[in-house]
Amino acid sequence: MALVITFLLGIGNFALHRAVMASGHPLLGRMPGFVHSLGGRFTLGIEFLLLFAALMFASDGNTAGPIAYVIYSVLNSFSAWLILTDRV
Repeated sequence: MALVITFLLGIGNFALHRAVMASGHPLLGRMPGFVHSLGGRFTLGIEFLLLFAALMFASDGNTAGPIAYVIYSVLNSFSAWLILTDRV
């Protein structure tokens, strides 16, 4: 069950990440150059590595990885909401 929940959270995180990168928010212009390298695929790669690590922890039966990923997803969702609604 932890694998399924972590995977679904990963799909949501990828969607939020793509939406924020496509938003054209002025805050993105202040990010370092490596964030925009490869058309934003660098940061999507980091996102993938986080999901992969959480899935590996879950497949091993360790709950620390999925719990950390849930916390990360909540914080990621909140920050995406702030950016996409122009509250920042």
